[in-house]
Amino acid sequence: MVSISVFVFLGVIVGSFGTLIGAGGGFLLTPILLIYYPTMSAQTITAISMTTVFFNSSSGSFAYARMKRIDYKTGIIFALATLPCSIIGTILTTMMPREMFDTIFGASMLIFASFIILKSRMGNNFAPIDKKGNFRAIRRLIDGEGNEAAFSFNMLAGVLISLMVGFLSGLLGIGGGIVHVPALVFLGFPAHFATATSHFVLVFSSLTSLLVHLTASSLVKMETISLSIAIGSIIGAQIGARISKRIKGSVIMLSLAAALVFAGGRILYKGLVGLWF
Repeated sequence: MVSISVFVFLGVIVGSFGTLIGAGGGFLLTPILLIYYPTMSAQTITAISMTTVFFNSSSGSFAYARMKRIDYKTGIIFALATLPCSIIGTILTTMMPREMFDTIFGASMLIFASFIILKSRMGNNFAPIDKKGNFRAIRRLIDGEGNEAAFSFNMLAGVLISLMVGFLSGLLGIGGGIVHVPALVFLGFPAHFATATSHFVLVFSSLTSLLVHLTASSLVKMETISLSIAIGSIIGAQIGARISKRIKGSVIMLSLAAALVFAGGRILYKGLVGLWF
């Protein structure tokens, strides 16, 4: 039997990395749970993960708010866009056999690894405010250290991406930030504002998914484990937010991408074997 302290420590690790890149930690926690609990239902695993994502993203958002890195106006619009699809994705998870979930999740991990690599190479090449086009929104933001950014982005594209993020968040229990952050950077956000704003959006999408899971009693008999990891993720969020302004994230993200390829490949193989044999 694994002790509670181990689950708390696991929460600290996934919470630190999740907040560092604005992903909420679910993309790390879910594959760990899938490997450690080979017979646990997809519904329960995603419920545990979304509990962690909610507490981690809430804690991380407080930290990023103090740094003044969150674009609240955009974040609220994107958060509202994630909600309906988050509910749909969560409901689908409660109906999905474990083998099918493993196959979809494993394949998704390989794709998400490419997103991490993409983000690590994009840097802060944000779109200037004079860029023309339909549905363009202009932002002028200054963080707590006085760093100023003026940029523009396509609001419609951001909303459509947020719909997809909400669905993936509920379906896979990963929070969705692993897709949202590089997508926001690609749209024109400076990387550090994209990370913080994505974390803010995760608070709402993860809470929605978690409420659906609680209604479906997905966490029955797993409350202690779930809360232990969540408590660790609160601590980890503060650590991740602090080191985000002191450390170059490209090496860390490339290492995470390699880990996702390994874990995703293993889970995908297990799922395919379960489906076909």
